[in-house]
Amino acid sequence: MQKLKFQEPVYTYHIDFVGHVNNIIYVQWLENARVKLIEAMGLSIAQIAVDDDILPIITETNIQYKKPFFLSNEVHVEVWVSEIFNVSANFKFRFRNEKGEICSTAQQKVLFIDRATQRPSRKFVKYRELFEKYLLKDSEI
Repeated sequence: MQKLKFQEPVYTYHIDFVGHVNNIIYVQWLENARVKLIEAMGLSIAQIAVDDDILPIITETNIQYKKPFFLSNEVHVEVWVSEIFNVSANFKFRFRNEKGEICSTAQQKVLFIDRATQRPSRKFVKYRELFEKYLLKDSEI
């Protein structure tokens, strides 16, 4: 069981009029983290969509902002799977600065649906073992 860790850059266009990273950028970082995590599992969103007609959709996003990021900061991202169900999975995220301080935490619920019916798809269980490699319960963090 492990987390995926990587860095995200802060660009000038990420900065809002207050002088720190705009809240919408965190949503983009969440997307990047989910894609990178699925790729670390040896999968791709396109592969899941084409091979099994499964589409991942976000049903909930919750972000807690603790400290702002500024242009000069490094953004260290951690992502892992916190729960796996028959047709969905929950992802957790942590954003730290170069000092190791937690600046933000987040969670997302991802539902896997059938492309044709747009209904939850149990075909997702095919990938359960791959998701379990990144499964960490709150008590393990």
